[in-house]
Amino acid sequence: MPPLKGSKQTAKSQATRQKLVDAAAEEFRDIGYFNTDTNKIAVRAGYAPATFYKHFGNKLEIFLAAYEVWVADEWRALDASDDDPETLIRTVLAHHKKHLLFRTDLRALAATEPDVKRYQNKLRREQVKRLGELAPDLAPEGDDWSTPVFLLLTLERVSDAIADGSAKASHASEAALIAHVIKLIDGLRH
Repeated sequence: MPPLKGSKQTAKSQATRQKLVDAAAEEFRDIGYFNTDTNKIAVRAGYAPATFYKHFGNKLEIFLAAYEVWVADEWRALDASDDDPETLIRTVLAHHKKHLLFRTDLRALAATEPDVKRYQNKLRREQVKRLGELAPDLAPEGDDWSTPVFLLLTLERVSDAIADGSAKASHASEAALIAHVIKLIDGLRH
């Protein structure tokens, strides 16, 4: 039985939406959220600018979709890496370096846009759960998520500082910072 016309249309619409999200993620990575607009995103995806608004209400909405993809990509990379702390840290660090502008804009938007902050908190809760799966001895204990949240926030900030050069500008070496994070992880394990 051939697929219904509506299902072909839905599949085409989903494919278009995904192309827009992928193009937006590339724009945000290459030139940043604040330096792009919806027309550039649509054109980069291979569509007329009006196509953007058939799938997204505004640039912030597609930024959130790209953020979700960013987190999923980071976890795919972590799942594919060895589970020793140094490999995990270097995997996160590489992801942060590759997406420096995206991470910088995410921090700025989370500070000024309540929707971004709410979404960031939602995705962080999911990241903490995944962290618990990756390292069961660091999993949340009942209602106390302090240990994995502390580790996630520390790893994020240290990775961002290395990626944006502020760690080096403060005379901290990447190798020493990684060693400190490894020591921290070892100390947090139950």
